[in-house]
Amino acid sequence: MRPDLIIFDCDGVLIDSEVLSARALIDELAVHGVVVDLGFVARHFIGRSYPVIVTEVRGRFGVELPGHFEQDYRTRLLASFEERLSVMAGALDTVEALEVAYCLATSSSPARLAASLRITGLDRLFAGRAFTASEVARGKPAPDLFLHAAARMGADPAACVVIEDSAAGLLAGLAAGMQVWHFTGGSHFAEAAMGLPEGLRPHHSYASFAELRAAMPDLFLPPVGVANPA
Repeated sequence: MRPDLIIFDCDGVLIDSEVLSARALIDELAVHGVVVDLGFVARHFIGRSYPVIVTEVRGRFGVELPGHFEQDYRTRLLASFEERLSVMAGALDTVEALEVAYCLATSSSPARLAASLRITGLDRLFAGRAFTASEVARGKPAPDLFLHAAARMGADPAACVVIEDSAAGLLAGLAAGMQVWHFTGGSHFAEAAMGLPEGLRPHHSYASFAELRAAMPDLFLPPVGVANPA
């Protein structure tokens, strides 16, 4: 399948942010007496929007997080991003070389997304083609965000590919009727068990952008000095 549109997730796909995000969340939850580890965050929070955290903490720990928790967490996280956030290896070159339309759709807040793109230099590539869960009624794993992104980009959902690292994102893509590619190149895959739920089978899986480009060369401009095949 040659897609009409590729929809990238941001955290854990375009930027190597999930470990930084998890550690900031673990530290901020500890301030309020909620003790979790990286494995717990990977199972319950990665790929999900902020309201899910509030609901899970209330349901599992009986703790009502204060209204300022989100801002405190965001402040801690963005300070960490400014110091240590990096673009995923090969992401910039891969997006620049695409010969099909692309955009991103993320569970991150607009402010966090703007900071992430600025810090990593991806902002110039995604101006006017970045969508967040704040724009839809339901976040991942519901299909709303990906359907919204496809509609904004003028693409048929059946002709879209979603590139995601999380189970929630893959489920959202499948629910939207799209092809899903599982990206496993983020550092969080080395630090926590990130297995997929039984029965969840992405159409393809790639451990790096180099691997993706080698598998799907017809989606990209050829390297400088190499002609397109006839």
